[in-house]
Amino acid sequence: MLPFDKALKIVLNEASTLSSETVSIEDSLNRILSEDIKSDIDLPPCDRAIMDGYACRREDIDKELSIVEIIQAGKKPEKEIEPNQCAKIMTGASMPKGADCVIMVEHTENPTGKTVRIFGNNTNDFIRYEGEDIHAGQVVLNKGILIKPQHIAVLASAGCTKVPVAKQPIVGIIATGDELVEPDTKPNPWQLRNSNSLQLKAQLENIGTNVIYYGIAKDSIDEIDIAFKKAADECDVVTISGGVSMGDFDFGPEIFKKNNVKLLFEKIALKPGKPTVFGVREGLYCFGIPGNPVSTFTVTKLLIKPFLYKLMGHEYCPLNIKLPLGETIKRKDIERLGWFPVRITSEGNVKSIDYHGSAHINALSCADGLISMDIGIAELSKDSIVPVRLI
Repeated sequence: MLPFDKALKIVLNEASTLSSETVSIEDSLNRILSEDIKSDIDLPPCDRAIMDGYACRREDIDKELSIVEIIQAGKKPEKEIEPNQCAKIMTGASMPKGADCVIMVEHTENPTGKTVRIFGNNTNDFIRYEGEDIHAGQVVLNKGILIKPQHIAVLASAGCTKVPVAKQPIVGIIATGDELVEPDTKPNPWQLRNSNSLQLKAQLENIGTNVIYYGIAKDSIDEIDIAFKKAADECDVVTISGGVSMGDFDFGPEIFKKNNVKLLFEKIALKPGKPTVFGVREGLYCFGIPGNPVSTFTVTKLLIKPFLYKLMGHEYCPLNIKLPLGETIKRKDIERLGWFPVRITSEGNVKSIDYHGSAHINALSCADGLISMDIGIAELSKDSIVPVRLI
């Protein structure tokens, strides 16, 4: 069995970044930026007040000052501040020439309405200076970032309304198994609803890919081959779930080889997810993943998700938080890297979930994250600090 870290390295090394396209800023959320973005202006574009107050010369703050104008946000100042003068100014408004500070309203008194007197200690300028945040021509967002709401604000501030992004890969999903029926069918006792494909589709779409579902192929080489050929013609990536283990009707690897897909590995030291297959053909990437839903979920999260992001030019860094274990967790199989669903308690520690194995998808619905045990490790002791990969 191939160690998981080597399998991940193989997968990432095979990923070639897709071409790019331009989308509107409104459609750029969760896309991957394909070029550096530069600002077309200084931000802020001029000196601005950051408090409601009075713009004046600092050397005049111990005097009674004449109010020469009122400056609101969005208004161009009309007068220059001269000795013994000030302008009443609102938060975000442009600073008038001649003024070098803003005195907070709370530190003034205004007995006449035309003049103001300052009191208290005023040590700050309360000015955002031109170009303080960003200079014109400065790179504000780097190629390869995953665009989130805060990045959209930066794009808008930089004047980038047509956003260059990586094209989204098209991923085909093929489910296999004589035992499977679609979710809208009530199964016989010897059958199972195909929950796997829908959760896989949801994971892949959440990553930012276009997904085509090709239905359930029965355990027949010919039927799986027909579905695979169609998917291979239409997609960048094809996933076959089920049919990748050692059973008499597990035809996944055979189908790949029949269609000139070079297999780079067929088993990895991962639990759940041991019978995971990865292969390549020019312009096509193929994954064979176990049919049990927890296996599919885990392999997708740990292996396929980083790969798909790499196709789009993004280096995926999963979010892990370190927390203490609220109990000792043990296992028997120590030959593979093991992942387990856990919940985070109100006390801020981590506890296991009743988990019966890779078919027990209900366990994930109660989980906040996954923790791992390295090969050779049989026990994680209570109070030890573990990284939790959030889900």
